Amino acid sequence: MAGVKILLDTDLGNDIDDAITLSYLLKQPDCELLGITTVTPGAVDRAKLASAVCADLGRTVPIRPGAELPLAGEPLQEPPFSAAELLSRWPHETAFPSGAVPFLAEAILAHPGEVTLIAIGPLTNVGRLLRDHPETASQLKSLVLMGGRFFTGGETAEWNIRNDPAAAAIVFAAPIPHLRAVGLDVTRSVFLTEQDFRHRFGGLLLDFSGPWFARRDRVTFHDPLAAATLFEPLCGYQKGSITVEEDGTTKFTADPAGTHEVAQSVAVQAFFDHYFEIA
Repeated sequence: MAGVKILLDTDLGNDIDDAITLSYLLKQPDCELLGITTVTPGAVDRAKLASAVCADLGRTVPIRPGAELPLAGEPLQEPPFSAAELLSRWPHETAFPSGAVPFLAEAILAHPGEVTLIAIGPLTNVGRLLRDHPETASQLKSLVLMGGRFFTGGETAEWNIRNDPAAAAIVFAAPIPHLRAVGLDVTRSVFLTEQDFRHRFGGLLLDFSGPWFARRDRVTFHDPLAAATLFEPLCGYQKGSITVEEDGTTKFTADPAGTHEVAQSVAVQAFFDHYFEIA
């Protein structure tokens, strides 16, 4: 299968949008998914859940459980919601090789300048990759992440960045040729109510959404939007540079020559038209 070579780093198992993203990438004809790594507590259960999504679509993709703890401090993320119950209903792999970071490095260096890394969880694995294998930064084609808040205020920092600010600081300082951040400024406007979601989705994704709807009344497509920007012109962007503070607050400085690209606007209906055309 030819297409954009992609590695996916995910905390699949809490918010349902990670599973939606993986399903989208598996169905996207222009995506060549080289591998999946998982991050935050319960990384092995997250890998099992990812493998269930793959198996449900008849796909086999290399999966590696990654870091469970942030580079500094205690984890904020809970283990995956209801993993044992969900996995009892869906076929999945039960054992995985270790070494998420070496796996990412090997895949990137095997395809210099061709791999896009999509990070849709806390940036611990990606931070460790760039710290321990700094040569990979220049060999990436692109890093696309869902994270940060850049143009609007908020009481707390965005969740993915706040889970590991130290790792995020490494990522934003790395000499990656192209880094795209799709933050809360745009993702929070892309959502379906529970009623609409149940009308549009079925099978595994509907089942996996149950633990999420026990806590929330809508699904916001934070992560699927970030992934879909690789295949459709869904967002408007501003170039510049991103820095992160100790509490996970992200700061953006505009610069037309900058290598960071921050989403500033989104065509919501165009996203859903594209997503459901693929899905």
